Amino acid sequence: MAATDTISDMLTRIRNACSVRHPTTQVPTTKMTRSIAQVLKEEGFIEDFEETGEGIDKQLVIALKYKGKNRQPLINTLKRVSKPGLRVYSTSKDLPRVLGGIGIAIVSTSRGIMTDREARKQKVGGEVLCYIW
Repeated sequence: MAATDTISDMLTRIRNACSVRHPTTQVPTTKMTRSIAQVLKEEGFIEDFEETGEGIDKQLVIALKYKGKNRQPLINTLKRVSKPGLRVYSTSKDLPRVLGGIGIAIVSTSRGIMTDREARKQKVGGEVLCYIW
């Protein structure tokens, strides 16, 4: 069964893997999940990611990041904002600040997937996909 909302599916898999402190998690590969993984890596929320498998069975293996000796996950919260049933768009001026700038909002813009900070800098708005902190 294919998930209709690949982004929610990805966030849920990461959230679940973090809660049981798995070193990695697998997500079906799409352009969107690859772009989100790239942003998470650039922002330091995940260690790395790589693609495995062929054709329709392509998976994104995401290496999760933990801190301290009791391995606290770096990602505390992943929150889906724009859903298939209710899309949430924002102009560059109205982009949300997540926890006063501690967290990030991932935004899908006409220039690709980027953080709220990056979108503000480039003065582009778009669809607010999720919040992460």
